[in-house]
Amino acid sequence: MEHVPALDEDLKKTLGPATAKVLAEQLGLHTALDLLHHYPRKYAERGELTALTELADQLDEHVTVVAQVADARILTFNGGRGKRLEVTITDGNGRLQLVFFGAGVHKPHKELLPGTRAMFAGKVGMFNRKLQLSHPAYEPLGADASDQDAATAFAGRLIPIYPACAKLESWKIAKCVDAVLPSARETVDPLPPALREGRGLVPLTEALLKIHRPATKADVEDARQRLKWDEAFVLQVALARRRRADSQLPAVPRRPVPGGLLDAFDAKLPFTLTEGQQTVSKEIFDDLATEHPMHRLLQGEVGSGKTMVALRAMLAVVDCGGQAAMLAPTEVLAQQHHRSITEMMGELAEGGMLGGSDQGTKVVLLTGSMGMPARRKALLDLVTGEAGIVIGTHALIEDKVQFHDLGLVVVDEQHRFGVEQRDALRSKGKQPPHLLVMTATPIPRTVAMTVFGDLETSVLDQLPAGRSPIATHVVPAKDKPHFLARAWERVREEVGKGHQAYVVCPRIGDEEAADPKKKSAEADGDKRPPLAVLEIADELRAGPLAGLSVEVLHGRMDPADKDDVMRRFAAGEVKVLVATTVIEVGVNVPNSTVMVIMDADRFGVSQLHQLRGRVGRGSAPGLCLLVSEMHEASPARARLAAVAATLDGFELSRIDLEQRREGDVLGQAQSGVRSSLRMLAVIDDEEVIAQAREEATRVVADDPELERLPGLKLALDALLDTEREQYLEKG
Repeated sequence: MEHVPALDEDLKKTLGPATAKVLAEQLGLHTALDLLHHYPRKYAERGELTALTELADQLDEHVTVVAQVADARILTFNGGRGKRLEVTITDGNGRLQLVFFGAGVHKPHKELLPGTRAMFAGKVGMFNRKLQLSHPAYEPLGADASDQDAATAFAGRLIPIYPACAKLESWKIAKCVDAVLPSARETVDPLPPALREGRGLVPLTEALLKIHRPATKADVEDARQRLKWDEAFVLQVALARRRRADSQLPAVPRRPVPGGLLDAFDAKLPFTLTEGQQTVSKEIFDDLATEHPMHRLLQGEVGSGKTMVALRAMLAVVDCGGQAAMLAPTEVLAQQHHRSITEMMGELAEGGMLGGSDQGTKVVLLTGSMGMPARRKALLDLVTGEAGIVIGTHALIEDKVQFHDLGLVVVDEQHRFGVEQRDALRSKGKQPPHLLVMTATPIPRTVAMTVFGDLETSVLDQLPAGRSPIATHVVPAKDKPHFLARAWERVREEVGKGHQAYVVCPRIGDEEAADPKKKSAEADGDKRPPLAVLEIADELRAGPLAGLSVEVLHGRMDPADKDDVMRRFAAGEVKVLVATTVIEVGVNVPNSTVMVIMDADRFGVSQLHQLRGRVGRGSAPGLCLLVSEMHEASPARARLAAVAATLDGFELSRIDLEQRREGDVLGQAQSGVRSSLRMLAVIDDEEVIAQAREEATRVVADDPELERLPGLKLALDALLDTEREQYLEKG
């Protein structure tokens, strides 16, 4: 009788140690269940050839194609001592070259005769401006005697193409799946039967068999629908249970006090709040007034005034005798927030100090690099309640930090933090504090439901009056070098008008000291290393920006030096700041009007949008120049053109998500959730996610502990284990 591996059985037992090791190390697959959930990414048909024309977008990626040999020839070089086999394959639309060298030419030369159909797998490379696969693995799909087994196995079938790696081709993974497929019968179905039947979904066992070994395209569709529902539903149940648990917690209601600190602050504001700011503030104040903790996500375009909304919420909490803490992802941003909040509050931020207002409170900064005396003073101000507001980095989470009465936690740039870090800070309240998380990365509704599904959402989409439009242009540095020269002239012109500029680079430039191997590896490859802050700053000082004050800012600088540079830039003494993405969020210098982003193709769409938001913050219009050496037809240039074409962050975040996996956009902090999404695409499957959320809320309200749904409880435990495990790995 065949051996049916148990679902949690280590793959070593079924597949042998060598194969199991590759699956574990390269693809993160350890058990039979993991392998059952490693789904094909597409299917090739015996009668249909895979499009070779799409390979240009997959440079340096491992691909599998099904094609036919058009011709094959052996060439010699080095006076006949070296041999190279060149094989041209075609799919009827495109052609692709395969190359084999040395002793490795004889076997493929015999097997890959013109007319032979086969699956080929390898890494897409470029040689002499032509795409090629070098030494690809291949599996003939011919009909001659030696290929009879392969032909029978694939005849009339859809051929599953699996996400593969260099050491294990797709067809070998298919054979591994065959070995564990019988254990699909043992899987426990997480969907409540009524839900499954009501939505016409196939049982889980059937879905797994159909996704791996479909007979027809309809089989694939049935399986996908079912497996998408599993992922969406289990995830939404986890979030619904979290929302329910949070709603059961007690919290101290914090209602604004008439004639208090908030009113005094509003009275001295030199401008009127936008309609959006007023609406969102009302939503927040309503939440703060309840006896359960607020859990709200505030998303707003770069420069839409989120900090102002958050500050007013913090002041309302201070009015009721509570304290508010703001958690920022970097020291530069924490210092910037501290500076802008104390400036906005004026004498109201000097409570208890000489010249401070009677209604005021203390606003303190707490970061990891502060000197001991300043740190001790800040910690004392927090524990006594002297400081109503604290702004800090991860240093706020440390055990030593204690509050007199923590009433509100504000987390800035939420995608930089995990749920666990959020909770660590919240645990410092005597009762659970209210929580406001903010992000300037616009998040499509489905992503908000998936990743921030335990939070209510508010959106700020109006820019405050007086904010200027930002013009964005792509500068093709390789095709048109005079465009780059003109970019530096534009920087000089803006500085000549009394304004300031940012130049952003992807790399710092002192890495070679840390890792000489990496530097030489990059130099040996086809790609040059990314442009670096230290090198570009020197070139600009000596060349196109000679005579202007050019300074650098990056994450490895001493914190005191960083603060000094930012202070002098904010004061207008430094005209050009050459920086890494450390300026991406929160840095606010209204006098900066131009930004040049070097190697812009190395940044994501949302990141470029964030960076661009640093200019045009005053009354003068902003200009953002995206410098790239990529050729016009490349996907990277298409991405840059999309950024140049719109200032709508929500539109750009959709483009970003369509081009990359959702996890990359949202940052590693949410990866516990991302790891469970193999079939669900958060952009395309909006309907499934919305329906799953409704069903999950209903199920959890009816049976919070899932006692009547053991299969669902099991799937949920597995999902949460993955999250916890990933968090522990991140340390």
